[in-house]
Amino acid sequence: MILQHMVRRMRHVVIGLALAAAACSPAEPRTDGPASSAVAPAASAAAAEPTSTAASAQGGLPRIVFLGDSLTAGLGLGIEQSVPSLIQARLDAEGFKYEVVNAGVSGDTSAGGLRRLEWSLDGNVRLLVVELGANDGLRGLPAADMKRNLAQVISTAQRRDVRVILTGMEAPPNYGAAYTSEFRQVFRDLARETGVAFVPFFLAGVAGNPALNQGDGIHPNAEGARIVERTIWRALAPLLNRQGR
Repeated sequence: MILQHMVRRMRHVVIGLALAAAACSPAEPRTDGPASSAVAPAASAAAAEPTSTAASAQGGLPRIVFLGDSLTAGLGLGIEQSVPSLIQARLDAEGFKYEVVNAGVSGDTSAGGLRRLEWSLDGNVRLLVVELGANDGLRGLPAADMKRNLAQVISTAQRRDVRVILTGMEAPPNYGAAYTSEFRQVFRDLARETGVAFVPFFLAGVAGNPALNQGDGIHPNAEGARIVERTIWRALAPLLNRQGR
């Protein structure tokens, strides 16, 4: 009985957090057709310019680009507390010469990330961390369309000899167990089919813990972001060259 109560309580919490996140994210029209056909809202497009977390003097360094949504952008955090900024600080401290670019846009879906991929890959980009899909799941967008969008992001980067780290995401349970399972499997299948480095869940160890999240219950607070940074670092470190070459 205790276990059943805990499961029911967690289900209600997750649904509530998903709805709260959807309410605070910029709206993108839901569609029953391909996600790539959705039109990006003007507010997102205006905010989409990637931000370098390194000093301007480092502009000539090889780049690591984080392509994502509000979880990458660091919604509710100071610039220096976002995951890309924390990765930059770790790189600098350990002597790796890279410039980290935060290309996170709050409310973005996999389709939105794909639309702005070309200019996100501008410059000497060596590594691409892909954190997309949370808003696809919140809106119940077709998992097959998300997979197609993410596959195109990965293939475009690979054709440019950019190494990719794909991070997985979970869908809220309110769309049913079949959708949740299909959504989760997209990331695993893409990692297997493309051979990219893979982090099964971007928010591992953080999601569902009130002490590690902001008041909306879904965006990490400063302490939660540090845990995510350590998760990403474990996948990123083996791909780095100390000279950044």
